Amino acid sequence: MAVGGPALFLGDGTPCVALVRPELDVNDPGLRLVAEQAGVTPEEFAGESGIWQVMADRTDGEGRTFELPDLSDGEAAVFADELLYALAGKGDAELELADGVIVLSVTPVDDDRVALSARVVPPAGEQAPDPQTGPLDVELGTLPVAELRDHVVEFHRSVV
Repeated sequence: MAVGGPALFLGDGTPCVALVRPELDVNDPGLRLVAEQAGVTPEEFAGESGIWQVMADRTDGEGRTFELPDLSDGEAAVFADELLYALAGKGDAELELADGVIVLSVTPVDDDRVALSARVVPPAGEQAPDPQTGPLDVELGTLPVAELRDHVVEFHRSVV
């Protein structure tokens, strides 16, 4: 079953923070088969695709996953613009998405690499399957600016 939609992955595997808006195609043969096996229509099985989600994972197994139903594509695009601006700068930067749900710190290491860290905070009232719903700090590592910039540009194009 194919899952599409915009996706911004920050990090190099695990640890990572991802902002994704999954889209399921109700005409996908795999989705239709799974829906039939579940005894529901493809539309019921696909549910409400198009809702932004945040996923964060650390190497110690600690993580958070939750939805941001009020986040717009425009807000995601602005976050991408701000990240591109931070990657082009020479100083430290701190970016915020959705009133602090994600706070991303960008620290230049040299001309070719930046260190990223994030604080992920589920929105108030979010019921995560894990009882630990508080802030999660994630050290995303030192990443190549050029590769990160290319990924952010691709993400930006997918939401504008």
